[in-house]
Amino acid sequence: MQVIRILVVGCGNMGASHAKAYHDLEGFEIVGLVARGDSKNKLNAELGSEYPLFESYESALEQTKPDAVCIATYPDTHKDYAIKAFESGAHVFIEKPLAEDVTSAEEVVNAAIKYGKKLVVGYILRYHPSWIKFIEVAKTMGKPLVMRMNLNQQSHGYMWNVHRNLMSSLSPIVDCGVHYIDVMCQMAGVKPVRVSAIGARLTDDIPAWNYNYGQLQLHFEDGSVGWYEAGWGPMVSQNAFFVKDVFGPRGSVSIVANKASDEGKSDSVAAHTQTESLRVHYADLDERNGFIKGDEWINLSDEPDHQELCNREQRFFQQAILADLDLSSSMEDAINSLRIALACDEAVKTQQTVIL
Repeated sequence: MQVIRILVVGCGNMGASHAKAYHDLEGFEIVGLVARGDSKNKLNAELGSEYPLFESYESALEQTKPDAVCIATYPDTHKDYAIKAFESGAHVFIEKPLAEDVTSAEEVVNAAIKYGKKLVVGYILRYHPSWIKFIEVAKTMGKPLVMRMNLNQQSHGYMWNVHRNLMSSLSPIVDCGVHYIDVMCQMAGVKPVRVSAIGARLTDDIPAWNYNYGQLQLHFEDGSVGWYEAGWGPMVSQNAFFVKDVFGPRGSVSIVANKASDEGKSDSVAAHTQTESLRVHYADLDERNGFIKGDEWINLSDEPDHQELCNREQRFFQQAILADLDLSSSMEDAINSLRIALACDEAVKTQQTVIL
């Protein structure tokens, strides 16, 4: 098997998970870890390795000459880092969101095309069998669809530090929202036409221009609608954590994640992708308005944890490189979900509906 020599840039939560995938999976060789703080040293220790460590991305790129680069830094660096990787001849795996703004995201995609390199964006739910099934069943519920999702997090300790750092560059409904906007677009399968949104700044620990609670409403051309809600911080209620629910004329499908929604787990990264079971409800009624068919429970045996999902993302990245997969559709989807999320951010700040 051809070995892909990969440089990991950013050694926080997601960077560490991807590095572990590269460390454990056959066909990858880590040629360096890049981070400005101590996280790269901690990651080396966790992996039980002595991978070369770098403070400077540019120096690492020049010295290691990797086949691929994993970018798991803050979004304000994504465009610059990705384009430099492509220019050096490397493929790129990049965490979402693809960039800070749509123009930058388009520049990254255009660079991938120009240099003939693969670009995979970290939409982790696309690799989860239960989420794939959730979308599949939602599509059978008729039109229009009502899609209800959230990921509020009662963050504290280390995770509050992570969230505060993220909010120096973007809001929760952009950072997390791109995942669920992507899911809703797959479920609806038609063009979104407008967005509206609300937001609230519940702490002085973040920049004055930002907000740590947001809710967006997405309208599609077939009448389908969806909302997504995300809040970060020690003031967020635990009850606000977990809603993943879709209904249409024929019934509904819901993710029921009893363990994931346990008290105190809302800021656990591992809990965010757990599904545990899907509950399918059918709307058909008899002459007395009783339900004809009882609810169906779908319990999928393949329930990967967060690390295994990262492993699957990286196996796909590996396949995309070795089999020369056409990624044009997924790259356009990444731009589209970012465009919608940023329009929602605009709707919060302008207090106006934004036409897409």
